[in-house]
Amino acid sequence: MARISATAPLREPHFRWFFASRSINLAGNFMAPVALAFAVLEVSDAPIAIGAVLAARTIPMIVFMLIGGVLADRMGRARILFASNLISGLSQAVVAILVIAGVAELWHLIALSALNGIVSAAGLPAQQGIIPLVVPRTMLQEANVLMSLTRAVVAVAGPGTAGVLVLSVGAGWALALDAATWIIAALLLLPVKLSGSVTKASVIGDLRLGWDYFRTTSWLWLCVGAATVLNALYEGGLLTLGPQRAEGSSLGAGGWGLILTFQGIGVLAATLVLMKVRLERPLFYGMIGMALFGLPIAALGFSTDLAVLLPAAALSGAGIQVFSLGWQLSMQENVPSDLLSRASSYDQLGTYIAIPIGQLAMGPLAAAYGIENILAIAGIAYVVISLATLLSPAVRGLNRVTFAAPERNGAPAH
Repeated sequence: MARISATAPLREPHFRWFFASRSINLAGNFMAPVALAFAVLEVSDAPIAIGAVLAARTIPMIVFMLIGGVLADRMGRARILFASNLISGLSQAVVAILVIAGVAELWHLIALSALNGIVSAAGLPAQQGIIPLVVPRTMLQEANVLMSLTRAVVAVAGPGTAGVLVLSVGAGWALALDAATWIIAALLLLPVKLSGSVTKASVIGDLRLGWDYFRTTSWLWLCVGAATVLNALYEGGLLTLGPQRAEGSSLGAGGWGLILTFQGIGVLAATLVLMKVRLERPLFYGMIGMALFGLPIAALGFSTDLAVLLPAAALSGAGIQVFSLGWQLSMQENVPSDLLSRASSYDQLGTYIAIPIGQLAMGPLAAAYGIENILAIAGIAYVVISLATLLSPAVRGLNRVTFAAPERNGAPAH
């Protein structure tokens, strides 16, 4: 594998602004769940309160995701992402003010979360499609790895920082800081001037073009279809049943925290390697990496020994980082630039749509058949489904695209 220069994209002015914006935004994103959860608890002690607020964001995001992809391709991804960040920041600021003033009610939080979900439906596809427009196509791996490094760092620091803020100054002020990160992230995008696609098609026509591309690109729909099931297994297995398994065993909260920490260590280790080594055959290695992500689910079904669980967690973290990079490269190098946000919207729709099913179904299944059995079955199924995608030549044979000149893929700056 060839070596790469991880810092090369920082020489590109548009990427520097986008990188700064995204880094600030990520810091806020990793603080927000902790701050919002405690803000909800200040407002209501109803058992469904937190779930209702979270669902109020997720459901509109799923409903409007495909339209968001069309808007990002038509109107310009930087513009859409700017608007999405700004509106998200303002809505979060209103939540913070209501909580700090002590006048917030649960319906306020639900309504503002729904607004946040609607604008995120456009922001997420736009975000996925920006990188090929702000760096030469020869630097896509380096740019994606730099973003992943930032994510790995803030994933460790963000939740802890939010916890300290909630304890010291209160959930409302922690949300105010999160709102500020959204607004700063929006302002940092102002120098990034990228045009949208020129099209005479209607919105329905654009949706149809995106669907036609998605359904006729076998590596794309196969991997997205697999990911729909895999995300339900992961969210329902590791993230829903995992804490229960830990709580009911010698692991406890401390052991569960160690498992998640080692998963983060695996992500960081893989990121550091990928900063130097070019990833060839992105989906072949990516789906093997995805299979590794199922290891801690299966391991929890068979054992509560940290000597087994911690290596499995570290391998899963490294594996998902390899998959993440492989998937981003596959999309950015192979999907036509004017369709990239629409293709990403179908990808993200598949990513999110089955997660609530996994979260809701795994608890009753564990109660009926035993938590250990369900975790073991879910983990093994995760590995098998991931590897089964490699039976398709379109998946295992997809190679990196070699670009002779540092031309950007997509609309020029203006």
